Amino acid sequence: MVDTKTPGDKLSMPSKTLTLKPRVETGTVRQSFSHGRSKQVVVEKRGKRRLPGEAASPGEAPAPEPVAKAAPARPAPGGRPAAPAAPRSGSGVVLRTLTEDERSARASALADAKVREEEERRIAEEEAKRRASREGIEQAEREAAEARRKAEEERHRHEEEAKRKAEQEAKRRFGEAEAAAAKPAATAKPATTTVRTPPSVKAPGIAVEVEEDDGPRQIRRGPGGAIRPAAAPKTTHKPGPQKQRGRLTVTTALNADEVRERSIASFRRRTQRLKGHASNEAKEKLIREVIIPEAITIQELANRMSERAVDVIRMLMKQGAMHKITDVIDADTAQLIAEELGHTVKRVAASDVEEGLFDAVDDSTDTEPRSPVVTVMGHVDHGKTSLLDALRHANVVSGEAGGITQHIGAYQVTSPESGKKITFIDTPGHAAFTAMRARGAKVTDIVVLVVAADDGVMPQTVEAINHAKAAKVPMIVAINKIDKPDAKPERVRTELLQYEVQVESLGGDVVDVEVSAKNKTNLDRLLEMIALQADILELKTNSQRPAEGTVIEAKLDRGRGPVATVLVQRGTLRIGDIIVAGAEMGRVRALISDQGENLEEAGPSVPVEVLGFNGPPEAGDRLAVVENEARARQVTSYRAHQKRENAAASISGMRGSLEQMMSQLKTAGRKEFPLIVKADVQGSLEAILGSLEKLGTEEVAARILHAGVGGISESDVTLAEGFNAAIIGFSVRANKEAAAAAKRNGIEIRYYNIIYDLVDDIKKAMSGLLAPTLRETMLGNAQILEIFNISKVGKVAGCRVTDGTVERGANVRLIRDNVVVHEGKLSTLKRFKDEVKEVQSGQECGMAFENYGDMRAGDVIECYRVETIQRSL
Repeated sequence: MVDTKTPGDKLSMPSKTLTLKPRVETGTVRQSFSHGRSKQVVVEKRGKRRLPGEAASPGEAPAPEPVAKAAPARPAPGGRPAAPAAPRSGSGVVLRTLTEDERSARASALADAKVREEEERRIAEEEAKRRASREGIEQAEREAAEARRKAEEERHRHEEEAKRKAEQEAKRRFGEAEAAAAKPAATAKPATTTVRTPPSVKAPGIAVEVEEDDGPRQIRRGPGGAIRPAAAPKTTHKPGPQKQRGRLTVTTALNADEVRERSIASFRRRTQRLKGHASNEAKEKLIREVIIPEAITIQELANRMSERAVDVIRMLMKQGAMHKITDVIDADTAQLIAEELGHTVKRVAASDVEEGLFDAVDDSTDTEPRSPVVTVMGHVDHGKTSLLDALRHANVVSGEAGGITQHIGAYQVTSPESGKKITFIDTPGHAAFTAMRARGAKVTDIVVLVVAADDGVMPQTVEAINHAKAAKVPMIVAINKIDKPDAKPERVRTELLQYEVQVESLGGDVVDVEVSAKNKTNLDRLLEMIALQADILELKTNSQRPAEGTVIEAKLDRGRGPVATVLVQRGTLRIGDIIVAGAEMGRVRALISDQGENLEEAGPSVPVEVLGFNGPPEAGDRLAVVENEARARQVTSYRAHQKRENAAASISGMRGSLEQMMSQLKTAGRKEFPLIVKADVQGSLEAILGSLEKLGTEEVAARILHAGVGGISESDVTLAEGFNAAIIGFSVRANKEAAAAAKRNGIEIRYYNIIYDLVDDIKKAMSGLLAPTLRETMLGNAQILEIFNISKVGKVAGCRVTDGTVERGANVRLIRDNVVVHEGKLSTLKRFKDEVKEVQSGQECGMAFENYGDMRAGDVIECYRVETIQRSL
């Protein structure tokens, strides 16, 4: 504590604790953030220490006056306190001298106060000006409203005067009848008044300009502010009928004596109207040839006829049909509408896109001879491929799995004598490849029927004869294997007579040649007979036209993509041609001969491998060259659509006979064997699917989830996993990823190269799905003599075996009065007191049934055994 009092002072300051704490004001403020977040914080406001009399800054509370600290007194030599160093005020408080910093701070505070006063004064002046401007605007609006009121009164006065003048003038010129018509016309358009004022006016005494039909005038207003533009006054009268010569206004009424002429614009409009009427009368209706497809929308039909769609809809409504502009109508209805409107109709169908693709007539002057196409047919293992190998000096048989042909092949052979080329088509002889033999017979000119001399006529030989007869092509019989010791050619000729094939040696017209493919006997004579038959047929074609042909075989090669074996029948196929085959299209990228050579073009009767298809076509599809890709896309899209519709129709089976419905009910509960089949070529795949389909019965059938050409991929394994199916690969293999996925998921993949083995394995697997057959085997009979009640056992029948044997655990029937009353099993079989396995005929025994005790003396017990026999297809 510092005491500021002295002994000589009368007034003294109270004692107070002096601290160095600054003056602090605290408060809370809530801060807002994004996403609705907020936070409450504490705010401290520290006041600046100021001397007494110093002005505080705006918004700051004035600082309290500090208590001046008294200077410490020095002790006087006599023990009395010395006088203070600083002067004292009248109140006894010691005053301190201001420092330089404090003086500069006070000066800056005073300067800031002056600036604030100037700003407040300026803001007040601007507010006063804005207030005066608003008052001026309100005054101008009031004056404008008064001006509008006066203008309205003036307008009404002018209207009344104009009506009176118009009535007088009408009576004078046109009489009473015209006056009655002119009276409402005078009120058609009132005089309008528009007030135009500048947007803001500050100077007093501004004139307001008012525009009327009889001329502008000014309305003066007193001092005020700006004038806002006024809205046009509303009229309350109703317009009356107007004459053809123009509107009757104040101006026309005042100038009625003058002759009013037609304006140039009005004259031009009248001329154009007259021209339009004349052109409509002279215009004739255009008759068009309307192309109508099988289905067409109303809008499209109207566009093709150049008619309005509403007219077409109106005609349909007359026929009792309500339609919208986007509705589709059939071709017959569209034809009726078009003919009724006077147009001619040309009907087209979706299948018209295929017109002109095939069978175009060649000019007889442009034709030239072509090589014959010879198809070799016959039973399996009769030596067809060996005969072709002998002719081609090749060895195709060694490359065939199992020594049998399972693919259709096409080759060219040059005759050693004539030098002419002959195209041979080799067909499989197995029963599954019927479709391949049928395709070979369709594209051939001559059929060579190969019959083994030691085997005779077999089922596939008969089938080949029927194919040749259906194709109406000549036949040459080649009796093969005459080198064998048990060969009997005469037996073959005799057996052929049963099928109406009479060879020349027996007085018929069918050429027969005895050959040996192993010893190459009489091969030249066979070629000579083929050339002679070809000369008789006079085979000619035009090689300069676009190519046509038939797909003999197709496959999906991993390195080359879709590959099709094509036999060119007409024209010349060149690299770069756009081709269509079935639902697939493409551009020829390469042509490869049967010898593996690259060709630039392939003429008539030349078999080639074609690369460039988008996908593998089906075997048997006809190939054609089209002019551009647009035409190719049209043809393939139509064929793909037809293919999908046929597949959907075959699956749905909505329409069918009663027998078909009954058969579907029978097969509804049969078991299915799911399979995924992948083959190397289309022909083999077709044969496999046909064989598997024949294996099906009413109880079990093979369900083909997917069948395709090419290697086994991961998608095949995924599909098999979903349906728990087996994967069959015929002459193809699974890639590395597919094999790993199959092993990981436990999917079985079976590979085959011979169709016999494939069909046999599937047959055995499907046989496992068949329910086994239960067969009863009679063991013997016994007659009950007496019934005994034994504790802890129940009733036991004392029996004598009359015939056969009775075995413990066998099935038994209890027969009473020739009626079966119980079927069950023997639980106990005793001979005296011992349990025995069986009792022979003539011996007595004790028997008890499982869970049955109603036995009587005289009943007969029949003992039998049930055997389970596994069935097979």
